[in-house]
Amino acid sequence: MTLPMAMVGGGPGSFIGPVHRMAAELDGRIRLVAGVFSRDPAKSAQAAAAWGVAPDRVYPDHHTMFAAERARPDGVQLVSVVTPNHLHFDVSASALKAGLHVISDKPATLNLAEAQSLAEIVAASGKQYGLTYTYTGYPMVREAREIVARGDLGAVRKVVVEYSQGWLSTPLERDAGNKQASWRADPKQSGVGGCIGDIGVHAFNIAEFITGRRVERLCADVATVVPGRDLDDDCNVLLRFEGGARGVLIASQISAGARNGLTISVYGETGGLTWSHEDPNVLTLDWLEGPSHVLHAGSGYLGPAARAVTRLPTGHPEGFIEAFATIYRDFADAIEGRDGGLVPDISEGVRGMAFVERAVAASRDDAGWVSLQGES
Repeated sequence: MTLPMAMVGGGPGSFIGPVHRMAAELDGRIRLVAGVFSRDPAKSAQAAAAWGVAPDRVYPDHHTMFAAERARPDGVQLVSVVTPNHLHFDVSASALKAGLHVISDKPATLNLAEAQSLAEIVAASGKQYGLTYTYTGYPMVREAREIVARGDLGAVRKVVVEYSQGWLSTPLERDAGNKQASWRADPKQSGVGGCIGDIGVHAFNIAEFITGRRVERLCADVATVVPGRDLDDDCNVLLRFEGGARGVLIASQISAGARNGLTISVYGETGGLTWSHEDPNVLTLDWLEGPSHVLHAGSGYLGPAARAVTRLPTGHPEGFIEAFATIYRDFADAIEGRDGGLVPDISEGVRGMAFVERAVAASRDDAGWVSLQGES
């Protein structure tokens, strides 16, 4: 069964929209058939033509689309939300209330209050809601999660996660033609977090995902380095996890020369593991006593979670689109009543927004350690 999907956002000039479209359709489980790809009707039509969407299923706004698609016998069953952050809540809530499943780009909403409200709407709807925390879709990230859960490293003691980019080392948002920079640097569209909301939430999510432990407290230094910028572009956060592990989270978009440097190391009593997004098919294990081991994606010795999301034999690299597609494939399973795997849900959306708001406020107020307990 192929699930018909609509997309809101993602038209010409978008980076993430085409990625969502390719990922959704990669495994043949989902097909994009309708959308509101841009506020500009011409751009929306342009995207539709490029992606094979029929002209009569390109709509002027999402409310019109949801009503029209509900009336069709072949109407869409799920909606992919790939707009700037400030539109996430309205589009997601409207889709859920229209009886549609929702898969959204992160963060879930513009702020924590919206995320908490959306959680109530998800619960009342009976529909599936997923977030594309993409990096959880990599086979070696899922292998790392299994290794920690089995206790191979012993009790987790330390977590170091870094997500460094350099693309905002200069004020690109002042260039009116740079859509990607302009909305990310605008508090009205992005929320209270800049870098921390854009990539810091990914680092936070993958740390909790691999360790299986929630962050209980944090101490944040969230800074704006480029003069005149309205939102943060560099973040350093100390973490304390349930169970006693300490952590360090670095998120930066002004680390000149860095490309997409997401790396995580988890250290236990007897050894540690390291995974890097720029070499995603490798997971390194280093032991207190004994030789290091390098694990490769696609190998028969990996656990079931990694093997289940591997599409190619070992030595054939899989990457960002495939990791994204894993989230979509798992989401399709959930919609059809099968095990939805490890799709990030609204509870992780709420935690991500709590992390952003608490870190920004704690840094601004020089508050030191603040609690994240009670957020779900």
